[in-house]
Formats: sequence, C-alpha cells, structure tokens
Amino acid sequence: MNNEEAKLHTSELWEKAKSFYLGTLHSESDRSQAERYFSMVSSVAFENGKFTIFTNNDFAADLIRKEYANKIKGSFLIAGADPSLEIEVKFDKSLKPVSDISSYQRELYSTSSGSAEHTTSRSSSFVSTLPLKEEFTFDEFVSGPSNSFAIAAAKAVVANPGRPGNNPLFIHGGTGLGKTHLMQAIGNELKKRNPSLAICYLTAEEYVNEYVNMLQDGKIAKFREKYRSLDVLLIDDVQFFQRGKDIQEEFFNTFNALKDKYKQIVMTSDVAPKNLPSSIETRLISRFEGGMLQEIESPKYETRLAILKKKSESITVRIPDIALEYIADNINSHVRALEGALATVEVYVSANPDIVLDKNILARILDPFIKKESSLKKLTIREIQQVCASHFNSTMDDILSHERTQSIVTPRQLAMFISRKYTAKGLKEIAKEFDKKHATIISGCKTIQERLSNEPNLRADLEEILAKLGYKLSDAME
Repeated sequence: MNNEEAKLHTSELWEKAKSFYLGTLHSESDRSQAERYFSMVSSVAFENGKFTIFTNNDFAADLIRKEYANKIKGSFLIAGADPSLEIEVKFDKSLKPVSDISSYQRELYSTSSGSAEHTTSRSSSFVSTLPLKEEFTFDEFVSGPSNSFAIAAAKAVVANPGRPGNNPLFIHGGTGLGKTHLMQAIGNELKKRNPSLAICYLTAEEYVNEYVNMLQDGKIAKFREKYRSLDVLLIDDVQFFQRGKDIQEEFFNTFNALKDKYKQIVMTSDVAPKNLPSSIETRLISRFEGGMLQEIESPKYETRLAILKKKSESITVRIPDIALEYIADNINSHVRALEGALATVEVYVSANPDIVLDKNILARILDPFIKKESSLKKLTIREIQQVCASHFNSTMDDILSHERTQSIVTPRQLAMFISRKYTAKGLKEIAKEFDKKHATIISGCKTIQERLSNEPNLRADLEEILAKLGYKLSDAME
C-alpha cells in the first residue's frame, strides 16, 4: 500500500468510526456536541498501531481526548480496526486556525480600532464560535414540497447577497427540519464564491453571552467593530434573543448598520417573527419581518425517503431499499430522527455484513425509535397537564389559568416543557391546549430549561413526572 492509499484508508477508517459512534447517540444534545467537536478535527494519521487525531485548536484536542477517545474506540473496532489500536489526540500547531474565533478575537481586540473596510479585508472568512460544517451544502439538502420555497429564497440570497427584498432572510420551522443546514449552506456557498468575505455564524444565545463578557471587560467598542464589519451574519435560534433591553438595543443597531451597508443577514427560529416571545421588542420583530420570511414544514413520506436515499449515498456499506422505506414509513417526527435510525441500521449492517434485512429484523433493530414515535403520537397534552397538576397538588383549572403565583407557574411551565419536548405537537397546537400565545409557550420552556441546570429538586420532579408518563429524560425529541 503506497502513501496515498494509506492516507485514504486512514481517512475512511476515521469517517466510519465517527459515523458509527454518532449513530449510538440517541440524545440530540449529545450528538450535536460530538459533531461540533469532531468538526474541529483537521486530519488523522495511523502509524505503528497508533491512530492520531489532529485538531485545529488546543481546546478541542483536550476535550476530545478526555470525553471521546475511550468512548469511540469501540466504533473503531466495528469499523475494522485491530483491538490493540491506541488512540491519541493532538493539537496540530502547524495550522493557522483562521476559523477559530478565539484567535481572531485575540488579534482584533489587541489592535487599535480600524475602518470597517480594513477589518473585512484582513478577516478573510472567519467563523464565530460554531464552525460552518462543510457537508451542509445545497447539494446535500433534499428538496420537497415542505421546503422548496425556503431553498429558493436561500439560493436567491447567494445570488444577490444584501439585496433589500431578501435581507434579512428569516427561516422558521420546527426542530430538526433543516433550518440550520440551509443557513450554513448559504454561508458555505458564499464562502466558496468569495473567500475574502467576513462570514460569521453563531446562535443568538452565544451573541448575548459574548456581549455580556465584552461589556464586563470594557471592550464593547471592539465587540461592535467586529459585528458591524461583517459581510454576512448568520444567526441561529433567535427565539432565545432575550435578557434585557441593552442587548436588544445593541443588536438592533448592529442589524441596522449591516442592512444599511447592504450586508446580508440570515436568521432562523422555531416560530415566525410575529410569534416570538413578548420580551423581544416590537421594533426588532418589525426588522425581522422586513425581508423574506420562509417556513420549513415537516417532510412527507416521499421527501423522507429521498432524504434517506441521499444520506445513504455517503455510507460505505450498502443500505437496502427495504430499510430506507421502512424508516421513512415509521419515522416521521423530524429529520434528525431519520438520521439516527439510518445510522443505527448502518452500524448493524457493518457488524453483520451477510445479514439479509427484512421487516422483522428492522423492527427489532429500530425498536427504540419506533416506540418513541408511537409514544409521541399517543401521549396527549391533556395527559401531561393532568400528571403535572397532580404531582404538584394543583388542578387543571390552575394549569389553564392566568394565575402567576410560583406554585402554579411551575407545574404549568413543566407541562409546557414536556409537551414541547416529548410530543410531536407543534407550537400552535400546544398554545391552543394551554389557551396561551406561542410566545408564552416558548418563554415557559426556556425558563424550565434554565432552572433545570440550577435546581436539582426541579430536575427530580421532572424525572418523576416523566416516569409516570413512561419516559426518561434521555427520551426527549430534541
């Protein structure tokens, strides 16, 4: 085997092992975190029984080494590696991490303030906080009736970035339907066409956190210089754009500065601008509505099957049509669930290459996914409301009331949170069942999410309620 063949074999081994490992993660948060750090792997090498994973920054190397090196070893064995394989993770110091925002910030914040033109010309296509995933392209995004208008709008932005009619582009729809993929496809295509563009991709929450940190450090002028010197701003999950008037004032001014210079802004949200939380100022919502609004809906069977066929093309083992059709027929909550089911079949086929799949085998392999889908269809919001009310010694009238005392707000918001996470119901249906506005549901879910991180007793309450409903925390849709 020559050097080129050896490199190809090593690269294929890494891709297989990575795919197998991700396929074992049923929690969407675990999968997203792993994908984020694996995207920072710059190269891999194999020599003398040691497989070395190189990253483009020291932080990623340290995290992958501590959190993933041992866990992923089993996936290497499934991919065909020798059991004696050793895994090492290193930061490749020879790389210039132009896509690492921390290094960009160190340069920007340590120099004197310059003009917008100067900053843009030297920034050379940097990415903030979350790297653009190279696989998120238009070619890899499967079109169907549920998303065709959104795709057309995204391509129009690429053709004429900053054009008033398409600026901003606001893409909204449920979880796992491809909003982030489509937004990053815009960034990747613009980057491909013009590498000198300053393109920044991050979430609204990360923008808020960075603002707070820079404000505390007395570097708010540099923060403004950075964001108002962009050519393209891609900002995810704007439904979480909360936390006081100051940050909203800052973003409002940045938004106007970019739009006035015909710089492109693309945003995503779970809901349309008119249904954003009431804590988001009316003038910001008005700006969001001032360009192109596009909704992505849940894909129908034909689109689900097309998505699976597209994704199976990049899999090294052949996935038979019967498996793809079975998944498309039984998994319909969202695209991420389709991907998880496909990855599970891939791992099984790789470990059992001579197996002849039929519906009975597929039913056994995909049993956890199918049970979750069935539960999502059977679990009603009314049932959730009743269990939450009973657990906190409240009544259904309390849950549906507008009473704001904490003893009633907590079970009500927990019921909203569970309905959002553990059913296939959309915001419109949930809001109707609670006799509340969409924004109230979003705000209630966010409040519970934040409290769960700091209140062990509330987490215990949630686990107990879920157990009564036949669920565990790890069973959440998102």
